[in-house]
Amino acid sequence: LISVTEKHPFLVSMVDGTLDLEKFQYYVVQDALYLTDFADCLNRLGNKMMEGGDEEISKQLHEFAVGAEEYEKDLHRSFFQNFNIDAANVTPMPNTLLYTSYITRIVSTRPIEEGLAVLLPCFWVYMHVGKCMLALREKLGDSIERPPQFDAWIDMYGEEEFERKVKDYIAIVDDAAAKGG
Repeated sequence: LISVTEKHPFLVSMVDGTLDLEKFQYYVVQDALYLTDFADCLNRLGNKMMEGGDEEISKQLHEFAVGAEEYEKDLHRSFFQNFNIDAANVTPMPNTLLYTSYITRIVSTRPIEEGLAVLLPCFWVYMHVGKCMLALREKLGDSIERPPQFDAWIDMYGEEEFERKVKDYIAIVDDAAAKGG
């Protein structure tokens, strides 16, 4: 599955500069809606950890939520500004709504280990894809022109800081799974 994702036409065309800007704009609007729910799920998990007495992990989860809600969405807001997108009254499309409803339900109703695990693919896949896109961009070099927004997206998810955060989250999930049994 991951090898198919690495070669997904949307991602490859973002790197090679052939992605239609309207498709990218649609994606970033839906992704911003997703990030709001993703951050909410991280906050819910942080609250559950605090209730369970794990202040350190609670703090980390709340920091991840801030990263999604502020750092990642700041990038999206810059796209909205650059593209003159008014996202105030945008509603999630069916796939976005189905996915965010699912993760919210798992985080809200299932044990903490399952809540942590349900969010892991987003972290891990974005990191992996970001690294692959960064490598392809480096391979293509200056021979390709692409909108600066594409590069900004690639930089965010391909950077070492994002990878460090993902590895921290993986460690939290692994630890919870080991303790949960």
